[in-house]
Amino acid sequence: MYPVLFRIGDFEITSFGVLVAIAALVGIWIFGRELKRSGLPHDGVDAAVAGVIGGLVGAKLLWTLEFSGEAPVTDLLFSRGGLSWFGGLIGGLGTGLWMLRRRRVSIVPALAAATPAIAVGHAIGRIGCFMVGDDYGRPTNLPWAVAFPEGLPPTSVPVHPTQLYEAIALAGVAWALIRWRRKGVADIVVLGRYFVLAGSIRFAIEFIRINLRIVGPLTLAHLISLALVIAGITLILRNSQAAKTR
Repeated sequence: MYPVLFRIGDFEITSFGVLVAIAALVGIWIFGRELKRSGLPHDGVDAAVAGVIGGLVGAKLLWTLEFSGEAPVTDLLFSRGGLSWFGGLIGGLGTGLWMLRRRRVSIVPALAAATPAIAVGHAIGRIGCFMVGDDYGRPTNLPWAVAFPEGLPPTSVPVHPTQLYEAIALAGVAWALIRWRRKGVADIVVLGRYFVLAGSIRFAIEFIRINLRIVGPLTLAHLISLALVIAGITLILRNSQAAKTR
């Protein structure tokens, strides 16, 4: 674990920050390529830039809200890690949709084109979480368990590296999304499948994450994951029904 890569005076360059920046750049590049593949205007890339900014703000705010009872809000806001993927998804989608409308880019095709970029960016971001020791899982005796003595919070007990579990799963999702798009799968189906897969992965991993249970064994992330899966299934079924009526 390397939470701080180097310092310039009192200013720390963290591994988390560097990997989030890489995730944003790679995601924007992939999105631009997928826009071209779909024949959509390159102006749609502006939505990706807006989505990155809105996503980072949303991710930090929701994470701060989730853990507001454990530390002062200012400490949480300016901590070196701590981003909620769901907050990022909500903030990123909101600002991205706003920019797509301003640029008059078709919404569903653009969102489908964005799904591989979102999955890849999310996977890289999770590697950043691993490097900084954030969002790890429960204690385990498995041979690949990792301790995070400088983590957020620190732990000397070996735990599940859930960040890497999610990163590996998301890499597979990104590969599948790109393949489906190349095969000409309908945009609304690609978007629905992304919601189902991303939501299912997080729902499963959340059982071995250390998070506050709010409804029986379920956390806030469980509930949002479930909503994402339902939204994805709805999109897929809607496309099937539309195909039957043609």
